[in-house]
Amino acid sequence: MAEHITYADAGVDVDEGARAVDAIKDAVATTMRPEVIGGLGGFGSCFSASAFKGMDDPVLVSGTDGVGTKLAIAQLLNRHDTVGEDLVAMCADDVVVVGAEPLFFLDYVAVGKLEAEAMAQIVGGIAAGCRKAGCALVGGEMAEHPGVMAPEDYDLAGFVVGVVDRASMIGPELVKEGDVVLGIPSSGIHSNGYSLVRKVAIEGRSTQELLEPLDELGGESLADAVMRPTTIYAGALVRALRAGAAIHAMAHITGGGITENLNRALPAHLDAEVFRGGEDGPAWNVPPVINYMVRAAGLTQDEAYKTFNMGVGMSVICAPEDVDAVRGMLRDEGLETFEMGHIIKGTGKVVYR
Repeated sequence: MAEHITYADAGVDVDEGARAVDAIKDAVATTMRPEVIGGLGGFGSCFSASAFKGMDDPVLVSGTDGVGTKLAIAQLLNRHDTVGEDLVAMCADDVVVVGAEPLFFLDYVAVGKLEAEAMAQIVGGIAAGCRKAGCALVGGEMAEHPGVMAPEDYDLAGFVVGVVDRASMIGPELVKEGDVVLGIPSSGIHSNGYSLVRKVAIEGRSTQELLEPLDELGGESLADAVMRPTTIYAGALVRALRAGAAIHAMAHITGGGITENLNRALPAHLDAEVFRGGEDGPAWNVPPVINYMVRAAGLTQDEAYKTFNMGVGMSVICAPEDVDAVRGMLRDEGLETFEMGHIIKGTGKVVYR
């Protein structure tokens, strides 16, 4: 007779999976929009196209991303409640740059061993991010991978769908010489550059050392500084655009820093000239944790601006005559701004002055 081996014996706990689903239902419910049809647990997630009413030519905009190696630090510190916000930010703030409103979000969580409490923290963070972005968390997948991943390991991926009327789309084709580049502050490192962060600031340090306040970080600990969640701009930007903010283009400053993201908002015949400043740094505030990492890694300015966001989470480009109005509308939505440069003739690159 064959040996009796259950799925749980093989490392997959179906009962724990059911408990995890129950644990996240309340958090998911807080993200609902009127267009959502049905609830959690179906084989497919349904979303009414009524969101497109009033649009002459609705365009669907989709994006997918992950959190990356920031998760390794979350696992080391046993902090899982904010990485979900990072996940939503990386996706929703990518689709909003064309003027799209994020509608719904799905997540994929792969774990070595499923634990309902940890899953509730992770998905609770995703739900919090969706509320900030204004999109519904309509479904997802929790996959247990025993033998493939270590029990304490997990990875996150997300997928978002948004919509914009084609006539309201923004992007490089609207950018003109003389336009002004505005920066919206980042909350810190956000979710990029963490392979370098781990190498220069995390590896070799005990958990206790990571929890100690540092004068260089304004009294904050490394643990708190590196785990601060990514700012989610999408909800506020959508509302500002609806209010009539005359924005020509936007750039989400993620991996590659300002150098390799702001250029994505430019046409081929124009450059963005950024006021990087001298040895004292740029003409805006850079979060202490970013300066700490730049010094710890010994990065040159060129390297720093190609690795970290340098205090700019989102860049907005508009005409000079619209700067005051755009800044006012963004301020009304809780987003402060600063001038970081302007648009000049060129070849589609970011140049520094």
